[in-house]
This record gives sequence, structure tokens and C-alpha cells, in this order.
Amino acid sequence: MNNFKYLLVGLAIFNFISCQNKPSLQSEYVEGNALGTSYHINFYSDKSENWEQGFDSIFEAVNKSMSTYLPNSDISKINKGNKDVKVDQMFREVFNLSKEIYANTDGYFDPTVGNLVNAYGFGAEELNELTEKDLDSLVSLVGFKDFYLTEENQVKKPHKNSYLEFNAIAKGYTVDRLAVYLESQGVENYLVELGGELRAKGINLTKDKSWKVGLDDPYQEDGNREIIAILELKDRALATSGNYRKFRVDSVTGQKFVHTINPKTGKAERSNILSASVLAETCAEADAYATGFMAMGLEKSKKVLQNLDRVEAYLIYTENDSTKIFTTPKFNESLVED
Repeated sequence: MNNFKYLLVGLAIFNFISCQNKPSLQSEYVEGNALGTSYHINFYSDKSENWEQGFDSIFEAVNKSMSTYLPNSDISKINKGNKDVKVDQMFREVFNLSKEIYANTDGYFDPTVGNLVNAYGFGAEELNELTEKDLDSLVSLVGFKDFYLTEENQVKKPHKNSYLEFNAIAKGYTVDRLAVYLESQGVENYLVELGGELRAKGINLTKDKSWKVGLDDPYQEDGNREIIAILELKDRALATSGNYRKFRVDSVTGQKFVHTINPKTGKAERSNILSASVLAETCAEADAYATGFMAMGLEKSKKVLQNLDRVEAYLIYTENDSTKIFTTPKFNESLVED
């Protein structure tokens, strides 16, 4: 019995010393600009690192691989007709995931609408006047099903003028890469935000609570932010797509062109969905599905969601001149009071 007592005392002392020697986690916050937008990263770490350098290396790698705004990126070279480009692992991962989501959304998420995006003035190329004849010509170039990767990691496209862009998934993918980097450094509690797309793990240790994030009201077109709902983000990613912040008004006609392109018609048009917020395991998935739902409209989106595991949505839509909300059950469970 005495030996057992000494053992307990010894364990207690060992545990006390171990806890005393364990490095304390420090709250870290890094913000900046990248990929044409801003980022904010909250996390807790026991390391003293040059975090900005690590983050910048990820932004640089993504840009070099997939930025249509950089003339010497791999994707820009491919779009210009260079057949010898061997793409990197990041490009392959985004390409293959895009193929999957393209199939799951019946082609409404389509990374080959880039020529149309540019034509409407939302992309990297200069805006040109768009006639019906031009539109028909550009629509004929749309179709991700005709793109594929060879065993040599080269992109084969159906037409020399076909244009590939991953802008509707690359931002979410970058969030995922930032999260992977943090986890590789032993970070277990973080909230990564890039241009409104988010991924969280663990909790906010400062408040000892889950990470909480807000969903924007889609009717705020004046640049002000109004929160329509708040949710707990628990080891998930969240992305939102909406027509309320990104649109172009023709200076002559006054016509509003929204940034969601319908790949079936080639038109820049509103569906009945004003805003699509998507929860998924990765931010790349959430980003891409949010874009697809915007183009699909409510009924098609609901059908797709029925067949998706681990993907949840909060859709704000219009019906008979009124605004309504559709949520999947598990997304609804994440909603909380302020």
C-alpha cells in the first residue's frame, strides 16, 4: 500500500513538472493583402516563427501556378497555347477537384467560362464590346468535360482559344493550403480568412469558445456590412458567393452585369439565389459549390445537395418579390445567437 501511495505522489509531481515545462500557447494574428484581396489569420502557437514568410510562400506558389493575372503563370501560358507546360501538384489537385464538382453540378460549376468572364469585364483581360455573335462564339468554347490532364501532367484542351481559370475555386484552395501549413507547424486552433472565405479548426482559446463568423446580408450594395446570421465554425470551411458585391454597370446603357456566369447560356445573369453560403470539409469545395449554386438557382441546388455528403448550404433567394432562406438541416444546426 505504501508503495502505491508513493507512486501516486510521484505521478502527481511528474504531471506538475510536465505542465510547468510545457510551452504556453500565444495568440497570433497576421493580416495582409494577397491574390487581389485581403487576408486575416488568427491562431495559437508555442513557436516563434516568421509566419508572414510562410504565408507569402504559399501565395507566391498559388499565383505562379494558377493566377490568370500573371502573364508568366502556368495557367496563363496554357491559355496562350503553350502545350509544354507541366503543371504542379497544386494545379493537379484543383483541376481534379474541379472535374468532380463540375460533374456533381451538371456543369454549372465550369472553370472554362473564363473567356465569358473577361468579355463581361470581370476577369484579367480587357473588356471588349460583346455582340450576340461574339457571345455565341464564346459559348462554343465552354466545356470543362473536354479538358484533361495527361500522364505527363500537361493540360490538353479542345481548342486553341479555350480559356481555363480557377478563380472560383483557387481562393478557397489557398485557404486550405494555409490551414495545412499551420497544422504542419503544430497549430491546432486557428481561423483563416481570405477574401471572405474561411476555414477553422479547434476553438478560440482567448474566449474558450468555438470560432464564430457572420453571414452578410445580400441586400447591402452600398459597401456596408450587415450580418444576417451567425454560425459556429467547427473544424469546417465556409465560402459565400453572391451577386451583391461584384457587378459592373454599363456606362452607356446602365445595364447591370452580375459576376455569375451561366455556363449553359453564356449570360451574366441573376438566378433566383442572391447568396449561397456553403459549409464543407475543405474551403476549395465550399468555394466551388457556392459558385455553382449561384448559377443553378434554388431547385437545382436543392437536388444537388440531396446527393452530397458533408456539404451544407444556406441559400438566400427571391420568390414572388420576397426574400426567403433555405438551409440544409446540418447548416441550420450551426447557426447561433450573437
